[in-house]
Amino acid sequence: MPRHAQTDPTARQAGGGTPPKFTPQTLAFLRALARNNRREWFHERKDRYEEVVRAPMAALVERLAVEFRDFAPDLVATPRASMYRIYRDTRFSADKTPLKTHIAAVFPHRLLPKHEGAGLYLEVAPQHVWLGGGMYMPATSQLHLVREHIAANYRRLRTIVESPGFRRTFGELTGERLKRVPLGFPKDHPAAEYLKFRQFLAGCEKPAAFATSPGFYRTLVAAFRAAAPLIAFLNAPLVADRGRTADPAVWLSSER
Repeated sequence: MPRHAQTDPTARQAGGGTPPKFTPQTLAFLRALARNNRREWFHERKDRYEEVVRAPMAALVERLAVEFRDFAPDLVATPRASMYRIYRDTRFSADKTPLKTHIAAVFPHRLLPKHEGAGLYLEVAPQHVWLGGGMYMPATSQLHLVREHIAANYRRLRTIVESPGFRRTFGELTGERLKRVPLGFPKDHPAAEYLKFRQFLAGCEKPAAFATSPGFYRTLVAAFRAAAPLIAFLNAPLVADRGRTADPAVWLSSER
């Protein structure tokens, strides 16, 4: 191995080359979009959006696909499947602004529809960056499967969420919770506190400028590594229940 490859930290990263990150122009565009959330304004500047917002995210997703081979091989990372559209669905929302003012990507399990199960997630907005993952809005049937899995494997879950890396990165498992242990489980079950969760989230929020910092990519990958065992744990009962081979058309058709 050449001497410079042994000392250059970027040379050791998957994919090689300069680690991807966003630029001040990315944040400037998102701030301007927040002030001018109109289709006409955006269409006049769509080329600029593609250059300074969408292209950096696409490059990041493609680089993460290489990283995931090492610690999250079951997760999908492609621009088409992972990146969200800029246009909002306003049909059932009181907020009729037509455009999202952030850029985001999700990394779901390859055997589950895009918005089912647990996945990793990144969001860059004018005022913040959110990174981490989990299970945000599980259907009732999915939640029941996950709770049964927790009841049978609570020691494994405790090991994941109490590990030094998880605690250092995310603090603790968060999400909406019931006040009581759900029906069907003993009130004194050793996993009682985990069984109360309706959402399972591991995330951290940072200032928007973090997305442009030299340590952005390194910190993002470290956070995804810390969250990956939780994602795998939550997906295990859903993948087992589905009992089918991967069908990319399912999660691609659910893209929004």
